Amino acid sequence: MVTGLGLVTPVGNSTEETWTSLLAGKSGAAPITKFDASKYQVRFACEVKGFDPLAYMDKKEARRYDLFVQYALAAAHQAVTQAGLEGKFPDPERTGVVIGSGIGGMQTFEEQCAVFLTKGPDRVSPFFVPMFIPDIAAGLVSIRYGLKGPNFCTVSACASSAHAVGESYELIKAGKANCMVTGGAEAAITGLTIAGFQNMKALSTRNDAPEQASRPFDKERDGFVLGDGAAVVVLESLTHARNRGATILGEVLGYGLSADAHHMTQPAPAGEGAQRAMKDCLVDGNIDPTTVDYINAHGTSTELGDIAETQAVKAVFGDQARNLVFGSSKSMTGHLLGGAGGLEFVVSLLAASTGKIPPTINQVTPDPDCDLDSAPNTAVERPVRVALSNSFGFGGHNVTLAVRAFRA
Repeated sequence: MVTGLGLVTPVGNSTEETWTSLLAGKSGAAPITKFDASKYQVRFACEVKGFDPLAYMDKKEARRYDLFVQYALAAAHQAVTQAGLEGKFPDPERTGVVIGSGIGGMQTFEEQCAVFLTKGPDRVSPFFVPMFIPDIAAGLVSIRYGLKGPNFCTVSACASSAHAVGESYELIKAGKANCMVTGGAEAAITGLTIAGFQNMKALSTRNDAPEQASRPFDKERDGFVLGDGAAVVVLESLTHARNRGATILGEVLGYGLSADAHHMTQPAPAGEGAQRAMKDCLVDGNIDPTTVDYINAHGTSTELGDIAETQAVKAVFGDQARNLVFGSSKSMTGHLLGGAGGLEFVVSLLAASTGKIPPTINQVTPDPDCDLDSAPNTAVERPVRVALSNSFGFGGHNVTLAVRAFRA
C-alpha cells in the first residue's frame, strides 16, 4: 500500500505542484543555469527551480550534502509527512529505506576532482566520499528517521528508482519489513554529464526551443532532455497501514524485471526485454491485460527507444494496446535518469487514483512507427483500472511496476 508521496521535479517542488503542471502540459526545459554552458552543443536541461534546501535541513547539513541528497531528503520529508509518520514510526526496526540513484553525487565529484587537480590531494574534502557515493541518500534518510530495517541503494542507470520501489515491494511481501521509504534521486545536470551525453548523441540539440525538445513518439524527436529531481514514496503492508489508521493512496500490484543481454545502450530488437518485464509484472500481479488502461512509457524521445517500446507494448497487449493510453511524462519533466522510475511510478499512481492522464506534449508530426494513443498535447480524463510504469536503463535493465487505486 502507498501511504505517502514526495516529489522534487523540474515542474514542481511538491507532489501537488508537479501534478498540476503535468496535467497542464507544462515543460520544465529551459537554458542551463547551474554552469556556463555557452560552449556546449547542448545548452538546456530540465533543472529543478526555486528549491530551498533550508526548508528541509540546516545550513551545516546543506553544505555537507550533495544536491541529489538534498532532493532525496526533501522528497522523503514530504512523503513521510503525508503518511503521518513524521517523528513516530511505530516499528523502526522493521522499516527500511531503498533509494536508487544512477550516478550519485556528480556535482561533488566534479568539484572535488577540480580541487585535486589544481590544489593537490591534501585539499580534497574529507566529506568527498560520503557526499559522492550513491547509497548515501538511503543512509541519510534512515539516519534522519531512525529506520533500522533493510537499507540499500539500487544502481541500474535509468531503472534505478523503479528497481528501488520494486525491491521495497518485495521486501514487504516477503515479510522482511512492514514499511519502506523508497524511490530515487538524481542531480546530474553538470558540465561533465552534459558533455558525455551530448558527445554520444543522446541529447536533443533544440537550443532555440528547449520547451519543445522532449517529444517522445514524435517523428522529429532528436534525443532526450536531461532532468534533475527526486521522488520518494512510503510503502506499507495493508495490516501495518490499517493498524495505524493510515490513509491509503494506492496499491502496488506487480513488479516485473528483466535484462536485454543485447547492447550497452540500445534496446533489444522489438523491445524483447521490455516485453518480458511487462509480462512478468502482469503475471506477478495476476493482472488481466485488458484492465490496463494507462502505461507511463519509458518514452525518452530517442529514435530507437521509442520505437522498440511501442513494439513491445503491441506484442504484449495485442488489441488492448489500441485501447489504452501509452504516454510519456518525460515530454515535460525530461529524463531524471536514476530518479525517473520513482517519479513515473507516482505519476502512474495519481493517474489511477484520479482518472486523469497527463499529456505527451510536443506531438506535432506523427511517427507511423509510434502510433499508439499517447494523449497527444492534451490531458485525458478516463477511468484507469490499472496503470503500468516502464523504466529501462543503459546496460539492458528493464523494470515494469503496476499500480491501481486502493480497493477497501
